[in-house]
Amino acid sequence: MTESEFNDRVDQTIEAIEEVLDDADSDLDYEAQGGMLTVKCENGSQVIFTRQPPVSQLWVAARNGGFHFDFDPASQRWLRDSDQAPLAEVLSDIFQAQAGEDFSFPF
Repeated sequence: MTESEFNDRVDQTIEAIEEVLDDADSDLDYEAQGGMLTVKCENGSQVIFTRQPPVSQLWVAARNGGFHFDFDPASQRWLRDSDQAPLAEVLSDIFQAQAGEDFSFPF
């Protein structure tokens, strides 16, 4: 994947995350800036998404740890590098733990 393709995929993923968060019942604030998305939960915790072009990964920092995701062209999904868990599942778990909300992410 070229760097341009990688950046396009990350942008699409972040936009999809923002769309889901817009429908939140709780008071979630988010800010996208410089290739990074920071989500602030009501309880003061944060979830931070950053792109890592040198390794073509999407990184997610949450209260329960930091996670690295590679894009899998075969499944067209972001998969955690440690255990191949899909980004959508990991994010659902993170937001349930940090915001008390159940989200379904479309990727």
